[in-house]
Amino acid sequence: MIKVTCTDETGKLRETRGAVFANRDITWRRDYKSSGPTATAKTEKSPVVEVFPEEKHQEILGFGGAFTDASCYLINSLEEDKRNELIENFFSPSKMNFNIGRTTVAQCDFGRVCYSYNDTPDDIDMKNFSIDYDREYIIPTIRKAREINPDLYLLSSPWSPPGWMKTGGLMTGGWMRQKYLEAFANYYLRYLQEYAEAGIKLNAMTTQNETETDQCSQMPACYWHPELEMSFIRDYMVPLLKKNDINVEIWLMDHNYIMWRRAKWMLDDPDFKETVSGIAYHLYQGSAEAMTWVHDAHPEIDVHMTEVGGGTSELTSDAICRITKGFNEILQNWAKSIFCWNLALDEKGKPNIGPFMKRAGIIQINSQTQEIQYNDQY
Repeated sequence: MIKVTCTDETGKLRETRGAVFANRDITWRRDYKSSGPTATAKTEKSPVVEVFPEEKHQEILGFGGAFTDASCYLINSLEEDKRNELIENFFSPSKMNFNIGRTTVAQCDFGRVCYSYNDTPDDIDMKNFSIDYDREYIIPTIRKAREINPDLYLLSSPWSPPGWMKTGGLMTGGWMRQKYLEAFANYYLRYLQEYAEAGIKLNAMTTQNETETDQCSQMPACYWHPELEMSFIRDYMVPLLKKNDINVEIWLMDHNYIMWRRAKWMLDDPDFKETVSGIAYHLYQGSAEAMTWVHDAHPEIDVHMTEVGGGTSELTSDAICRITKGFNEILQNWAKSIFCWNLALDEKGKPNIGPFMKRAGIIQINSQTQEIQYNDQY
């Protein structure tokens, strides 16, 4: 555990457990009378960092980003030597060592076109299922990353079932329909199987990215009632995985802190609780302590932060400190992993079919010059 103390502009002492502030005017020294290094500040307003290695909390699964259509397209657009160097910088254990990654089951908001793996209505048995879209550059990028880091742990998340499984009939918005739970389980199974055949084993899955929003029907999205998500996992997905001898963890919810009551309510069902191993959170609404509230009630269930967007390409100390403070808050509240959002976007925050203004990836790849900029999240 790390504790940082500092004074604010008024001189008032502040203590923030785990937070990290800009380390200006710090002189490091080793105090051999203590258990580890300490810091002495040249001015009383500088932070003091104390490390308490004897205090143990959760084990950390890892850190990484998302292999979105947009990110893989941009990475693949680089010349081979430059592409290989970038993937090496991301995933090599001797470099950044990203050891987790998130994949999208068909299209998300950051991509080139909206697509699913099966647009044939009522094809319950998935006779027309195909991952051919992913074969050009998504699968090769993920495969290369795992080649560099064989321990790469992969989580899969759908942004939407095929439109015919939902109210409204489109991938953009709408509600999941109960009559198609079996069809969606077959759809997801095929995704896991065909990715495995392509050399990519998925380690964990969620039912739906952001289960309680349809993003105003402007991007692939879908509402899932919590009872429907429970039925899908318990009655359809788990039996299908067991029947086909597929070992994959299931994490529920995959949405914001403020949805913590949804997660707790679902886990309060002891039969359902046995089918899942984790809760997936996003940080866009609410506070990180919500993860602790659920953890206190269900400590056996792992906590994961599966989407951290909102980075910038402005490499200022304020931006970097803000992100660092946010990461530390996540880790203080039992998260075992942090998945940042897009690995790469261009200078305009694209490719992007969602309703968003400019966003930054972990890195930026200029669409005209192929220049690479490592952003604040990196």
